[in-house]
Amino acid sequence: MKFFLKIGLPWALSLGAVFYLGLYVGDSGLPPRVPSGPDQAQTGQAASPRSPSSNPSPADRSVPEGSGSVAREDGKPSGISRNVSPPLPPNLRRIMKGRDIVDRLGAYLDAVRAMDGANVHEVVEAFEALPKGYGRHLEMKLLMRGWAAIDPEAALEYATNELDHKSETRFGISEVLAGWANSDPQGAIQWAKANSNNAKPEDNAKLVGIIRGLAENNLGAADELFRSLPEGGARWQASTFLAQEFAKLGPQEAIKWAENFPREDERMRETILGQLGAKLSQQNLTATADWVRGMEDDKASRRITDNLLMHWVSKSPAEAATWVQGLENEQKRSYAMKQLTSRWSLLDPISTAQWLNTLPPSPAMDPAVGEFVNMISARDPEGAMGWALTIQNQESKNRALRKAYGAWEKVAPQRARNWKQANNLNF
Repeated sequence: MKFFLKIGLPWALSLGAVFYLGLYVGDSGLPPRVPSGPDQAQTGQAASPRSPSSNPSPADRSVPEGSGSVAREDGKPSGISRNVSPPLPPNLRRIMKGRDIVDRLGAYLDAVRAMDGANVHEVVEAFEALPKGYGRHLEMKLLMRGWAAIDPEAALEYATNELDHKSETRFGISEVLAGWANSDPQGAIQWAKANSNNAKPEDNAKLVGIIRGLAENNLGAADELFRSLPEGGARWQASTFLAQEFAKLGPQEAIKWAENFPREDERMRETILGQLGAKLSQQNLTATADWVRGMEDDKASRRITDNLLMHWVSKSPAEAATWVQGLENEQKRSYAMKQLTSRWSLLDPISTAQWLNTLPPSPAMDPAVGEFVNMISARDPEGAMGWALTIQNQESKNRALRKAYGAWEKVAPQRARNWKQANNLNF
């Protein structure tokens, strides 16, 4: 008995104390448990996905602010990472496989917002639960933009190697670069130039993604980078995008931007003016018409005229005809009449013929009449022959007659030959 009191009892008490301390220290070092599954729905106590625990454990308090590792007793880092990430939505991968699009997008958006360097792989796994292809482009855009803010080069590596090369890789890379350009444009530009997969530097499509990103917050910076690009595919793609973005500012600002492009680069200037004209024609016919009216008769103005009439004729061909007849420059008017005739005759050849009949024959009218012959020859070759005879220029007349006669000879050869002999025509 004395032996137990002297040796056994102290040993038992010390063993119990060690066991108790072990439980206490072990609990204090664990991160707070995030409830999942049915328990969460019943208790309603799930932690916010964007807020860490408000009651950090003693072990967490021992980590200096901004440190990524746990401190040892001697004050040196232990090398064990203890970054505490905001908890992601529970059952994220299961939700992503579900059919409820509201739940899926809501949980995924929360996950992207809570994403950091420690849990990005979990968000990627959730994204990969979706079928590959165009159907997950929205989720891909969110992932790439969020990842670009954390580690753009890792995001680019993933987009290059893991996404579907036919339907996703190009879009994914573009979104990463767009996000990167908002935080570090020079870094993004350097990476794009160093990692071009095009044989020619001027076709580096990755630079277009950077321009798209810059344009979101700084259209001037995007325009500056665009103008520095050499002539090639990348520059053409960027010009198309910028024309759309400047058109959103309204006709006045957009036209000012386009007309300030250097005249020395005639080909690109024509491209930009044409692209902008196509966009403005969809938004404001009157403003586009006024713009063309004051332009010189050059390739750029003709491209804009084409786009303008394409939209105008489908809405109100009579108004378009009135505008065309009011053009003061004879060359511009003649070209516009030809384009108007081409488009109007597809929709309503009878009304087109009635309009042409109101205008006296003249050399300036020859292009429009010749175009009308081309458009109606297959449907009404005999009528086309009559219109061809009104053309003033002999060479243009013979060309139109051959066109109409060839179509007529296919459907009624004898009648066509009789008509030709009766009118003593030789073309």
